Amino acid sequence: MMRSVRVPARRVWPSRAVDEFVLSTVLLFLAVTVVRWLRDPGSALRVADPDVAIVVIAALGGTVLTALVLSPPGRRSGGHMNPAVTVSLWLMGVFPGRGVLPYVLAQLAGSAAGTGLARLVWGRPVSGPGVGWAALGPGPGWQPPAVLLAEVGGMAAIVLVVGFVLAHDRLARLLPYAVGLSVALVIALLGTRSGGSVNPARQLGPALLAGHTEDLWIYLLAPILGAVLGAGLDRILRRLPGRRRLPAGAPRTAGVPRTAGVPRTLSAPRTAEGADGSYESNGPVLVAAAPAVLRVSSGEAAPLSSVPCPASSCAGVAPSNAPSSPVSPPPPARPSP
Repeated sequence: MMRSVRVPARRVWPSRAVDEFVLSTVLLFLAVTVVRWLRDPGSALRVADPDVAIVVIAALGGTVLTALVLSPPGRRSGGHMNPAVTVSLWLMGVFPGRGVLPYVLAQLAGSAAGTGLARLVWGRPVSGPGVGWAALGPGPGWQPPAVLLAEVGGMAAIVLVVGFVLAHDRLARLLPYAVGLSVALVIALLGTRSGGSVNPARQLGPALLAGHTEDLWIYLLAPILGAVLGAGLDRILRRLPGRRRLPAGAPRTAGVPRTAGVPRTLSAPRTAEGADGSYESNGPVLVAAAPAVLRVSSGEAAPLSSVPCPASSCAGVAPSNAPSSPVSPPPPARPSP
């Protein structure tokens, strides 16, 4: 029997935020790198046609994003790399509010770090004409209201895709691919129009270093508004007849890959957060929408398959790693006189 323990949250969130910083740094470095080689006039790989270039950039961007979500840091932190994604998951009840601010700060810091790292690695072409630090901007004829609406709509669409996948347990393992594909489609459709950022962290570092801050407020605000809109629509859609609903008080897990031998359950117990910033649990605790649980004896992260699942917290499923209860043999029959 697993007894109830309290695990301080401060042991968890700093390391998860560091993972988000690393992921965001790598994402921005690779984003600037792709733009540097595809749009620099002196590059041997330059794609002259902007419409073709944006499709290539979208495909590479979606692939990179999916790979980072599936990487070890992405599996630990959930692989958000986008303040709007973090906010939307919090609003949908699959990410604890205590982790929102550390994640957002880490993502924005990674944006500046990744952009600066690309400048150090690739040199002057990053800040030169055609690349401009890979800062995004609206296309010809696009006014701020249109850009704002397009970016809000693009982020809301991504959130709805996430909500749909999370509402169907059999699709949850496909979430990293669904997110990567959704982001790639948004970039391909909006890249030459509104910019197709849908990520405050994607725009902050490049815009600040390039000095293009006149429209920065749109690219910071619009994805957050899209996250709120998408989460609200997801909540409405889940209440429609015929849509699968989660049990009351059951958190959904964002993109948790199935661990071998451990079936997924949507009715796992919600972890209670205490006033002192600790978490109390009497069973496996999913942390930051990642495939890890708190080892209740030490507060360290451990693979899901390494922690036994008590029968009281498995909600009617029989995991292969659950300890079997011994069956007492029947008492021997007394001989008749």
